Amino acid sequence: MVFDFLQPISTSVEEYIATLSNQTLGKKVVFHTQTDFPVLDNVAIAIITVNEFRGSEKDNDDFSFDYFRKQFYSLFPGNWNASIVDLGTIEAGASIEDTYFVVKSLVAELIKKRIIPVVIGGSQDLTYSMYRGYDNLDQMVNLVSVDNQFDFSKENKLDSESYLSKIIVEEPNNLFNFSNLGFQTYFNSQEEIDLIEKLYFEAYRLGEVSNNIVVAEPVFRDADLVSVDMHSVQSSYSGNFDVFNPNGFTGKEICALSRYAGISDKVTSFGIFNFNPNGNEVVLTAQMLWYFIEGFCFRSNEYPFGTKENYIKYIVPIEEEELIFYKSNKTARWWIEIPFLTNVNNKLKRNTLLPCTHEDYLAACEQEIPERWWKAQRRNIL
Repeated sequence: MVFDFLQPISTSVEEYIATLSNQTLGKKVVFHTQTDFPVLDNVAIAIITVNEFRGSEKDNDDFSFDYFRKQFYSLFPGNWNASIVDLGTIEAGASIEDTYFVVKSLVAELIKKRIIPVVIGGSQDLTYSMYRGYDNLDQMVNLVSVDNQFDFSKENKLDSESYLSKIIVEEPNNLFNFSNLGFQTYFNSQEEIDLIEKLYFEAYRLGEVSNNIVVAEPVFRDADLVSVDMHSVQSSYSGNFDVFNPNGFTGKEICALSRYAGISDKVTSFGIFNFNPNGNEVVLTAQMLWYFIEGFCFRSNEYPFGTKENYIKYIVPIEEEELIFYKSNKTARWWIEIPFLTNVNNKLKRNTLLPCTHEDYLAACEQEIPERWWKAQRRNIL
């Protein structure tokens, strides 16, 4: 069984948690310990750490997630009602492919149980394994990456800087959309930027998101899998001065993005990668996880859409189209309908609602077709 590959939390962490206040997270979470494995009935979120850094050419030998756990479990929860378990650590396998297989199998098993796997640690190529966990779930996947690079490669390899190429090329191809938040142009070749456009994927520059972070919310609302590269954060906020980045998201911004990911009804897996579990980055990583769970506990459960009775419908004639928008009576959030085209081979087999903003509706009223709608239609028939 795939859970047999999980190593329990250390005795050191157990002893530390025993000293904490009863109000801390450490006293609210059920742990995989040396003697007990959590019962997974009615669990909402499962935290897993992965000690696999070979995809970024690092050695795993000196890494431990004890510091991360002590930082995270000393925090106080909000007004949360989610059942959370810590399943321990996936240690590096004999080969990196062994680790990929365990991550993939574990993600698939947890999603089938309607538990959100939160994968902490390791290099970002583990995103590929998480994506492969959806292979047998009979669905297309929307992947959102918070990263300053796109992680393409011309070479046929899989590592933290090329995993996206594998996702796009390899069968089965379950990817419907890829969205990048926070890319920095000078870290990406023009060829890569052109490829994003050619595939009708979405990419938002760092400045665009930082200047108006609300633009990221509809992107997360349409995501299944969210992957965060800690290299996208300014070193002055992350504490990573080994891989120095003078520009990037601030600590406040990356926590806001993590909360957006958590609050999305559609997100079923979440990962934070490319940080030193023994270093200063652990403090911010723990807070990002806190914000993800905070968001999860405030989900509105508007997805999937069983009925449109709780939405106001707006029809906007534009050129030869009729754009149909819906506004939620519950949260005032907006969606736009992607129509099912009968004369083409659709990837999506029915009319679909795409998250959008109020500004998209106002632009449509001025006869401007929203770019996200236009790209989604073309991805649907590629």
